Amino acid sequence: MLSVLDIFRIGIGPSSSHTVGPIRIAKRFVDSLAQHELLKDTARIVVELQGSLALTGAGHATPKAVILGLLGLEPETLDSTKADQQVEQVHAQKNLKLAGAHSVQFAPEADIIFDYKSAPDLHPNGMTMMALNQAGDVLRAQTYFSTGGGFIASRQQLEKPLDNDLVKGQADVPYDFGSAEALLDYCGQSNAMLHEIVYANEDAFRPREQTDAMLDRVTEVMMDCIERGLNREGILPGGLKVRRRASAIWQKLNAAPLSNEREQLFDWLNVYAMAVNEENASGGQVVTAPTNGAAGIIPAVIRHYCSGERKNDQNVRKFLLTAGAIGLLYKQRASISGAEMGCQGEVGVACSMAAGGLAAVWGATPLQVTIAAEIGMEHNLGLTCDPVGGLVQIPCIERNAIGAVKAVNAARLALHSTGITHVSLDQVIETMRQTGLDMSTKYKETSQGGLAVNVVEC
Repeated sequence: MLSVLDIFRIGIGPSSSHTVGPIRIAKRFVDSLAQHELLKDTARIVVELQGSLALTGAGHATPKAVILGLLGLEPETLDSTKADQQVEQVHAQKNLKLAGAHSVQFAPEADIIFDYKSAPDLHPNGMTMMALNQAGDVLRAQTYFSTGGGFIASRQQLEKPLDNDLVKGQADVPYDFGSAEALLDYCGQSNAMLHEIVYANEDAFRPREQTDAMLDRVTEVMMDCIERGLNREGILPGGLKVRRRASAIWQKLNAAPLSNEREQLFDWLNVYAMAVNEENASGGQVVTAPTNGAAGIIPAVIRHYCSGERKNDQNVRKFLLTAGAIGLLYKQRASISGAEMGCQGEVGVACSMAAGGLAAVWGATPLQVTIAAEIGMEHNLGLTCDPVGGLVQIPCIERNAIGAVKAVNAARLALHSTGITHVSLDQVIETMRQTGLDMSTKYKETSQGGLAVNVVEC
């Protein structure tokens, strides 16, 4: 099993697969040079972006991510406010210090190659790293894949057979579930709630206090991101000239006299989700939940239902543990990559996760939690990923707002469930996987179809 904390990664925008993943890939490659004692002989680095990383990499800040990773920075700890300055320095000097120590030649315009023609064979997000010596000979070359949500894998890892086609982790856990059916069976056998099963698994990775501290840190970053987004105005970077809207909506909500909460429910969820995704689009610090493109849905639901005067740390942890377990099912049984599944694998999965998490907080049974998650995905099936201009702005920001509203409604519907359901969570995950495989590549984070070709970038 993977840990649920693998699903919730702290990083920077605008994309988990195009920014967070490439940062980790570049750093892993530099670490491998040091491990093989090749660092001192390296004079130049060349990076080739393939598939979706090439087609939408410029709009998703992939070149910037590559540089940050080569510098030895990590998405969880780098200072997003200094990142642009560090990248500009590399562009100006045409060299950088690998891992902050060994100086090499690096001209981003020439050494980051966008391969628009090659289609990676193992995953749409391919990236080849090469280290050359002074004579131009290749010292080491490795191909990696950014598989969504900040997860990365080398070619060797993806080519290695996996038992039952499931992603394997590094811990032996008491409840090794690979399906919602197995998870519900464990709940029944142990007479436990879903989040308690997950807690027991997390105990195999680290002490309980450490898990709680890490969950609280994830929540803190999510809430800080909302606050920044609510208080910032201006134009988002990129050629679309999209203006931030969350701040104006937030001011209007606070200035207006309180009305029936049900009338304003959409407004609150909308503004919180948009605040996060406007921050993500600007390259700010966010939590992948399960991706950056869908990072606003879970924080919005937590903020409205588990924070403020109603803040309860136990409820927030229950939410994240439950949502994380659902995210693991999608990661293991399908994918959370927009380049593989379209936006159903990002916003759809986040909606499903948020619906299950909120249902758990509202006292749902384990079965009702999975019903909420199933409803959240069922009505996102076939959702395309067609970012205009290759930027996570149109339709991504509003799409998170809509996803948050859907998640709450899915949780409400599940609570009214009689326990009889015609579609299981496992069935809807498999349906999403099949739909993603059948979907044209034009609609899977390539900006070659849909809104991306019908809306002119200004």
